[in-house]
Amino acid sequence: MEEIKLRMVGSDNYSVQEALKVLRTNLQFCGQNIRVIVLTSCDENEGKTTISLHIAKSFAELGKKVLFIDADMRKSVLAGRNTNARDVLGLSEVLSGQRSLTDCIYKTDITGLHVLLAGKYPPNPVELLNGKVFAMLLSEARKVYDYVIIDSPPLGRVIDAAVIASRCDGAALVIGGNDVRRKQAKEVVEQLRKCDCHLLGVIRNNTVAPKGRYMYKKRSSYKYSYSSSVKSSK
Repeated sequence: MEEIKLRMVGSDNYSVQEALKVLRTNLQFCGQNIRVIVLTSCDENEGKTTISLHIAKSFAELGKKVLFIDADMRKSVLAGRNTNARDVLGLSEVLSGQRSLTDCIYKTDITGLHVLLAGKYPPNPVELLNGKVFAMLLSEARKVYDYVIIDSPPLGRVIDAAVIASRCDGAALVIGGNDVRRKQAKEVVEQLRKCDCHLLGVIRNNTVAPKGRYMYKKRSSYKYSYSSSVKSSK
């Protein structure tokens, strides 16, 4: 299994790391049966991929065995932006039957964290995600890993995340900045609920603390700089 290095924004920021620890703790309090988690957003550039990767890293730092899946087979930039991987093989090759799962999983420089990148862009991502191979992939991953963290495309743009969520234990919605409208966020939440997937909560991203420090924040009177329970709903 080839090893790659990860490049992650915020790894050296104390406030960000403390916020992520609180997020990790609250995800754990959602229950031991919440092991396969998908993250999505309303639109692009809300920080969903960065948060997803940090969550996977945070669980690995607890000694858990974690698989991070980049399921954005439409326009993912994770491989080039966050890794040093070359000639990438990934999820699209596995789901299309071109390669086996073991051929496409990468070890990382973080102990316990493995990564399945998106691979080459296929013409039919929804069909691939809705097929039996993806269901089998997640079933096999459950046997090997303590947690599977899936980064999906924005649900406000394409339906991929809803297809993925239907096979997961829980879903979280990342909202970054102030450009997302309430109506759009409500529509995305309703779409996730239709999948019969447990909605774990909303992660508020790209907020600035009073002293100008970058931090993550969650709605429902919950800031990641404080200890509080995740508000869940079905």
